[in-house]
Amino acid sequence: MDEPEFEAFYRATAERLRVYLYRVCRERRIVDDLLQETYYRFLRSRFAGGSEEDRMRYLFRIATNLLKDHWAAAKRSAELTSELPDPPAGEGMAIRLDVHSALGALRAADREMLWLAYAEGCSHAEIAEILEVKAASVRVLLFRARARLLELLRRKGGES
Repeated sequence: MDEPEFEAFYRATAERLRVYLYRVCRERRIVDDLLQETYYRFLRSRFAGGSEEDRMRYLFRIATNLLKDHWAAAKRSAELTSELPDPPAGEGMAIRLDVHSALGALRAADREMLWLAYAEGCSHAEIAEILEVKAASVRVLLFRARARLLELLRRKGGES
């Protein structure tokens, strides 16, 4: 990939990847580092995938692996912190706050799964490739993640 081609690819994909990293890891202080490291590793790999979607899936796989590495290192050093962003203002604020809070309470693996499926619109096969799980497992894992989110939302509704 030459420089102009990479610049175009970066412009087309960086914001989606940044949002994914932020929504999954919830730590503003590391998102830019992970984003930069993801593109660095992508370029270093000399990935020869043909389509834009192939490149995007590979980029998400790299980012997911970097997230896992970050969490493992943070767990070992006991420095793992969670930072919830300020939700956007506007109509439906209570619902946004509830969903935002519930997503923050989910395990990172569930947030990854839900984000890839519903925000990125990835198919089960694409999710399996990105998260490096069996394709047959995605349906069950996604079902369980949705069920956990629903349970958190129901509990939150009962507190009001």
